[in-house]
Amino acid sequence: MHMPILLCLTTCPDAGSADRLARALVEERLAACVSRLPGVQSTYRWQGALEQASECLLLIKTTIAAYPALQARLLELHPYELPELVAVESSAALPAYLHWVAAATAPLE
Repeated sequence: MHMPILLCLTTCPDAGSADRLARALVEERLAACVSRLPGVQSTYRWQGALEQASECLLLIKTTIAAYPALQARLLELHPYELPELVAVESSAALPAYLHWVAAATAPLE
């Protein structure tokens, strides 16, 4: 049985906000794992101006079922006015890993 998972990407302005967001999502069982990659250099257009920033990229592993709650919580906790949140559905992964993500994000009974 294929249980697709989502790899969600978001960026944070600093390590502190990235850590707080990652911990909250995992503690609240909205993500099985959040990997942090510091030192990402972003170039983007914001409110008509070209911007550049050093950011921390978060790779969030979750399920399709947990995504709506994850999205809502990210919007509550994220320091950006308009946070990035892009979700990519897996097309292949180790079956045991898929089961682990599902179990780690399942509501406690």
